[in-house]
Amino acid sequence: MVTPRKRISQGELNRATLARQLLLERSAMSPIEMLEHLVGIQAQDASSWYPGFWTRLASFDPEDVSQLLAERRIVRTALMRSTIHLVTAEDALRLRPLLQPAVERPLAGRGKRRELRERGYDDVLEEARRLLDVQPMSNLELGRRLAERWPEFPPNDLAMAARVGIPLVQVTPRGLWGRSGAAKHAPLESWLGERVNRDYSAEDLVLRYLGAFGPASVADAQAWSGLTRLGGVFEKLRPRLRVFTDDAGRELFDLPDAPRPPADTPAPPRFLPVYDNVLLGHADRSRFVSDELRKRATAEIGAYSYGSLLVDGMASGICRVEKRDGGAELVIRLFGPLKK
Repeated sequence: MVTPRKRISQGELNRATLARQLLLERSAMSPIEMLEHLVGIQAQDASSWYPGFWTRLASFDPEDVSQLLAERRIVRTALMRSTIHLVTAEDALRLRPLLQPAVERPLAGRGKRRELRERGYDDVLEEARRLLDVQPMSNLELGRRLAERWPEFPPNDLAMAARVGIPLVQVTPRGLWGRSGAAKHAPLESWLGERVNRDYSAEDLVLRYLGAFGPASVADAQAWSGLTRLGGVFEKLRPRLRVFTDDAGRELFDLPDAPRPPADTPAPPRFLPVYDNVLLGHADRSRFVSDELRKRATAEIGAYSYGSLLVDGMASGICRVEKRDGGAELVIRLFGPLKK
């Protein structure tokens, strides 16, 4: 006899994910523990991700996170969806081989990039690794150096080949609190002095994803990670998971003992940095914002250059800090009237 799947409402989904994302109440976790729990945070901007810690942690000093970056205990590297994420050094070493197909996708296009992928690719990677082991370089610098040997390819394509073919990190001082620098890259293994871990499994990744973003569908996990064909992984894990059905009849999976608070659980206002994964971690993002509102906000306001404001757990506006007259101002633009 098949056990009926439990229906889970949109409100319950919202509160469940907010709880996993440490957005219902600030956590006593350390920054390292937070990054491990969330499987990193998206961080392609040099420093706008610092509020992602502040909005989640009960005790947070940006200098502490900056120091972890300087000590190479955390790094910024291309992982999920081939975008730059801030992760622990351990996660960088174990996640990168698993996520290599997602990282490589930008090189799978047409023209010179495809041609490069089909011939001479390994030689380019070997030379790029040699150059970056000598000194970190920007994409522009690396592309120009590689083009000296492969002039038939655009320098940008050569630099992109290195980015997707070699695990790289964006090196400090870029990303440090109150400081910055050009976006320069070094090989991950050289930067950390350790080899990547090729034993981490897709099952491990899916379980951690559900712990931070669940309940979620196969499509959600694929949208978050950039990997495809995860259906078989979920089927293998099915005996260990709880299975729900959402309001649209979609099948959602979750860890049995993960928090799933009632839909009426209070959710205080929270500021999120630009590109925060809580709004990007699902194929169906309606638990936080309707498709109509998301498209309108992006078209009318250019919301991807802003952070987000959650009110009662839902995206209700965008925000960013703007420098003005030697100071700074927090600018908020609401999507509509707020409830009392």
